[in-house]
Amino acid sequence: MPYPKGHKLKVRNKIVESAAKAFRTHGIHNVSVPFIMKGAGLTHGGFYSHFDNKEQLVAEACRYAISDTIALLQQAADADQEKQNSKINTVIDYYLSPYHRDNTEMGCIIPALSGEISRSSEEIRQVFTYELERMIAFISNLAEIDTVKGSSLFSSMVGSLILARTVSDTDLSNNFLSAGKKQAKELIMS
Repeated sequence: MPYPKGHKLKVRNKIVESAAKAFRTHGIHNVSVPFIMKGAGLTHGGFYSHFDNKEQLVAEACRYAISDTIALLQQAADADQEKQNSKINTVIDYYLSPYHRDNTEMGCIIPALSGEISRSSEEIRQVFTYELERMIAFISNLAEIDTVKGSSLFSSMVGSLILARTVSDTDLSNNFLSAGKKQAKELIMS
């Protein structure tokens, strides 16, 4: 009996989602194809009927993860019903929150993979570059600033999050988040 229409695409999407979650949490090089496939509820034998190689999956997982993060940040911005904060301040508060810091599996892939991407293939670096530019455009539009200032703002946010995730001292980690929020909000006002 043949699979229903759209089955292959659904399976492929499950693999991409599993990969994005695994890469966000463990990095690219620490995650095997069998691990990704198991996370999708599949055996690793079917991988090559969906992807030519792991690099192709990394590229697609980056696209998926950035789209997912932009949607999550837009949802956070739209959720501030009382408009006590501007949308960009709401996004900054969410991005530099303990929740985002501690939930890497669903967090932004940019701070999670930047170090590894710099040593990846040109194909992966091109996809990552495009997705990073898309994220900067989103942040810039939300903040109503140009992309030069948006790049600076997002760089500050990513750097703060990386440092907050890196240290073992919770107080120091929280200080990085607080300082990052303050700096990001000041940057918008300047």
